Amino acid sequence: MKKFLIAGLGNIGPKYENTRHNIGFKVLDHLAVTEDLTWETVRLGDTTTYKKKGRTFILLKPSTYMNLSGKAVKYWLEKEKIPIENLLVITDDLNLAFGTFRIKTKGSDGGHNGLKDIQNTLQTTKYPRFRFGISDAFSKGRQIDYVLGEWGAEEEAKLKERFEKSKDIITSFGLAGISNTMNTFNGK
Repeated sequence: MKKFLIAGLGNIGPKYENTRHNIGFKVLDHLAVTEDLTWETVRLGDTTTYKKKGRTFILLKPSTYMNLSGKAVKYWLEKEKIPIENLLVITDDLNLAFGTFRIKTKGSDGGHNGLKDIQNTLQTTKYPRFRFGISDAFSKGRQIDYVLGEWGAEEEAKLKERFEKSKDIITSFGLAGISNTMNTFNGK
């Protein structure tokens, strides 16, 4: 049985729960609810397992806070003996329009502290990532407030459909591979 680690990045605690920066947690929460999965608090995060067509997806919400995400990702890759090409990191992206998807096999951290820590911990930029656009609709100097701010009503109304597509991306990653997933979902 092929195994995958799907790491949704975010910050723990009610203060951050509905913030744009927690989109990785929200995507995984949606998948867990729709598939009737139960989260378990374990070392360095919350995990649950999603099985589909002979594939096992270990969903991880790190409890290390965004800036130390690499520690949890590395631990679970090693514990479950999952190769780095079977890792998918889900994160927010200011450089993409709201709800736009960008899946890549490698790349820079783009100024994202969670990706920066994963890159430093794993000592590579070559790992699959799924960036979820949150837009850059903030005024100069207000980036932190925007990222740690909650969704607007218009955005909130569109999130459910985006979460359904996100679930499709995760499943496609495991069943069809990264190249097919990028061709099907990038820019959508």
